[in-house]
Amino acid sequence: MKTILIHGLGQDFSIWNNMIENQENIICPNLPDFLKGKEANWNNLYNSFENYCKSIPDKINICGLSLGGILALQYGIENPDKINSMILIGTQYTMPKMLLKIQNVIFRFMPEIQFKETGFSKNDFIKLSESMMNLDFSENLKNIKFPVLVVCGEKDKPNMKASLNISKMIPDAELSIVKNSGHEVNRDNPEELKNILTRFLMI
Repeated sequence: MKTILIHGLGQDFSIWNNMIENQENIICPNLPDFLKGKEANWNNLYNSFENYCKSIPDKINICGLSLGGILALQYGIENPDKINSMILIGTQYTMPKMLLKIQNVIFRFMPEIQFKETGFSKNDFIKLSESMMNLDFSENLKNIKFPVLVVCGEKDKPNMKASLNISKMIPDAELSIVKNSGHEVNRDNPEELKNILTRFLMI
């Protein structure tokens, strides 16, 4: 069974290198690839990601951080029969509009070169964030029946409340708080995250 690890905005697929080693059944797509030749917006990103997941035979385990977690969450809600299990790391279930607006103001004053290594341009960051502001999966969480693990870094204050709420709103969801970690758990404490994923997925 394939396990998909989806990175967050501002990261790339290589952030998972410490997670996968030589695991043949773990795949790490690069999010900018889903938008090649397309306008940077949520619908285009999600539709490309959905088609990618559907191209994989049989059920999948899906794990996403931040933006990757939001992609995973929507895909799981819309395609429950395709999911074996899901891991959501530092993930919001309803978009914090004010936070996104502040974030976009900051993006506008940042030099383009700071976005270069992410595969997205500064304009892509801004357009994508703007297109996500009305996402809200609150009403769908109670209908999720497959196993879900909610993960959050202990220092990730902006996403802690959402993580706690998700773990309560999804029936039988598990919660794991990662010590010595902020939002980017896969960067801050990859060994502990690897242990958590291994226990949950039994890989």
